[in-house]
Amino acid sequence: MLKEFKQFLLRGNVVDLAVGVVIGAAFGTVVTALVADFLTPLIAAVAKAPNFSGLSFTINHSNFMYGQFINTIISFILVAAAVFFFVVKPMNILIEHTHKKEAPIDPTTRKCPQCLSDIPIDAKRCAQCTQLVD
Repeated sequence: MLKEFKQFLLRGNVVDLAVGVVIGAAFGTVVTALVADFLTPLIAAVAKAPNFSGLSFTINHSNFMYGQFINTIISFILVAAAVFFFVVKPMNILIEHTHKKEAPIDPTTRKCPQCLSDIPIDAKRCAQCTQLVD
């Protein structure tokens, strides 16, 4: 049983997943810092309202803190935008440049309208059925 457990731990997928989780957590910290230290103050400079947590309303002595919800939504949108524009978009461009597709090759054959065999494009007569082709 211990041998199987050792094989499981040393399998590549487990190690890759562990590295991915650690890198993801570190990257999450970087993105959170970018949003908190750069993007949120930028919005505060433009909108003159950096924090909505004080906004609330009361119904039957129940206090609804909708301002904190607005802060959370704004934070989510900023994190998603930061991830998209600083990670996803550059990676897509990098992948696109590394996987450049070659231009399609011009066809050298066409189908005979009579027998549907392949014939050279410049042929005037089909070699299979001897039909004249346009």
